[in-house]
Amino acid sequence: MKRLVLLAVAALFLSACKTKTSVDHAAHLERFNHIFVEHVLSDGHSIDELIARELRSRGYDASAGPLTMMPPDTEAIIAYQAEWTFDFTTYMIELDIAIREAKTGRQIGVGQTFRPAFTGNDPMVMIKRVIDPTFPQK
Repeated sequence: MKRLVLLAVAALFLSACKTKTSVDHAAHLERFNHIFVEHVLSDGHSIDELIARELRSRGYDASAGPLTMMPPDTEAIIAYQAEWTFDFTTYMIELDIAIREAKTGRQIGVGQTFRPAFTGNDPMVMIKRVIDPTFPQK
């Protein structure tokens, strides 16, 4: 009986996790070399730097900061929104990204991951869950 209850609780938590992405198939994100992650002024957790680091580990030339610091050779811009909660500690429960072409501003992809947890979520885990399906390894 105890095992059945534990299994039911585990199924409940696993069903609450979701990640969804949508990328314009004509965009071919792997063709972009220079990506800029736009800093959100209200972000006190340096999520823009963490996203850029993850992209660099995949072979992209990625940097982060305010749009005024965007390099002139930028090909794609990633905007993000992180949702945080507090349950004894502060942790991320949702990360949304929007990818747009730098020259035209046309949105070419979106990604979202949502994962509530009692123990908290490492921001890098959340970032990888949304970057993995959108940006292939170079």
